[in-house]
Amino acid sequence: MFKFFEPNNFFSITSKSTKYIFLLFIIILSVGLIEALFLSPEDYIQSHSVRIMYVHVPSAWTSLGIFSLMALLSVINFIFKNKNFSIMAKSLAPSGLVFNIIALVTGSIWGKPTWGTWWAWDARITSMLILLLFYVMYIVAWRIFDNKEKVTKITSIIVILGAINVPIIKFSVDWWSTLHQSSSINLLSESTIHSSMLLPLLMMTAAFSLFSLLIFLMKYNTELIKIKNKGLDRL
Repeated sequence: MFKFFEPNNFFSITSKSTKYIFLLFIIILSVGLIEALFLSPEDYIQSHSVRIMYVHVPSAWTSLGIFSLMALLSVINFIFKNKNFSIMAKSLAPSGLVFNIIALVTGSIWGKPTWGTWWAWDARITSMLILLLFYVMYIVAWRIFDNKEKVTKITSIIVILGAINVPIIKFSVDWWSTLHQSSSINLLSESTIHSSMLLPLLMMTAAFSLFSLLIFLMKYNTELIKIKNKGLDRL
C-alpha cells in the first residue's frame, strides 16, 4: 500500500504535475477574483468591506485543513514507522503557516470597520493565534534539531497536540459568546449564505488549496532531491 509513497515512486509523479497545477491555479484564481471583486454583491450592512471575506475565510479553511492533514500524516508515521509521511507533513507546513498569517491579518483588517477594533481576544481569534504558534514551533523544531529520529518524534508530537485546537477553532462560536457569527455554511444542514457569495468563496478556497498543493510539491520535491543526493533510496 505504502510503496506508492516511496520517494522514487512519488517523485516521478510530483515532479511532472506542478506545471498543470499552476495552470489550473491561475485559471481558478482569476475567475474567483472576478467573482469576488466585481460580480458578488456588497453586503447591506458591511458594504464592500465584506469582500475581505473571500480572502479571510478561504485562508482560515486552508490553514486548518493543512494542519489537520499534517496531524494525520504524523499519526500514520507513528503507526507504520514510515518517515516519508513526516517529510510530507514538513512540506505542508510552510503554506499552512502563510495562510494562517493571512487569515489573522485579513481578519484584523476586516474587524476594524465591522467591530470597530483591529484585535479582540475572542475565542476564535485567540485559538487561531494558538494555531499559528503551533505552526511556528513545528517549523522551528525542524530547524534546530539535527538528529532525524529525534526531530521526527518531536515535530509529530507538536502537530498531534496542536490538532486538539482544530475543533476548538471550528466550534468556538458555538461553545462561547464571540464576536464571530455562527457558521453560514453547513455540510449537514442548509447553508444560510446566498449562492452569489458562496460561489466566489468556494472558488477562492479551491485556488488557495491549489496554491498550497503547488508549494507542497515544490517543497517535497526539494526534500526528495536532498535524499537522492545523499544516496538514499528509502527513508
